[in-house]
Amino acid sequence: MAHHIVVCAGIVPDPLQSLEPVMGPNGPGLKNESMLPAVIDPWAAHALFEAAHLAATEPGNSKVWLVSLAPKAKLQQVMMIVAQKVPFELVAIDGPASGFTDAAPCAAALAAAIAAIPGLDRRRLLLFGGWESASRAAGATLQMIGEQLGIADQFYGVDALAVAADGSFEILERIEGGRHQVSRCAGAPAVLGWATGCLREPANSPQLGMTNMRTLMPALQKAPRVAVATGGVFTSLAVPSKRRATRIVKDQSPDAIAQELVQWIRQ
Repeated sequence: MAHHIVVCAGIVPDPLQSLEPVMGPNGPGLKNESMLPAVIDPWAAHALFEAAHLAATEPGNSKVWLVSLAPKAKLQQVMMIVAQKVPFELVAIDGPASGFTDAAPCAAALAAAIAAIPGLDRRRLLLFGGWESASRAAGATLQMIGEQLGIADQFYGVDALAVAADGSFEILERIEGGRHQVSRCAGAPAVLGWATGCLREPANSPQLGMTNMRTLMPALQKAPRVAVATGGVFTSLAVPSKRRATRIVKDQSPDAIAQELVQWIRQ
């Protein structure tokens, strides 16, 4: 059975950069945020790779859309790299990608964009996304999108998905205690929030990138502008303070060291 797979993916600052929160004229943000290099959200990247793999292995005409809410200029830079990984059609929304934005208006904008995709069959819809996020880490955005689209079957912490010939599927979900549970669903539509999945990152393919760019650039050019409110009230922003207390002690027994560490933890 062919599916229509929609992947919700944002962009985030490269985690190798030093991120310093600041209070700007339009609310909280990151210092020199416009200059920071960006990457696709790592959690959502796993969802995209799993979606492309599923579409490639399913019989029929399966299709993958990538829906992203992010500043258009930054999104274009990231898509130059992502487009070489897997085939997809981009649905772009020009808006803030800050981790300080509220999940509810983000979900509303994404749900409206998904509902407006031409030719999307909701009876065959699988909504993919990250179980968590490197920016909007509330873990609520994907759930809100599913609710607004009327999708009741939702699964989170997904590591594997196996689709049967009758359209039903089996999901491997993470649960507490480092264990997994196996869930079964009769079929689409469904929401799947991916953890790390079970696939490696695909290699770059310049030919695939050129094919994707034929639809990427028009999608970016017509991306609608959306204003997303900041979530909550921020009175101050600061980097967590560093604390280091080091003593050099010689000729102390392991038991004495362990006892001192226990006392320090209790304090």
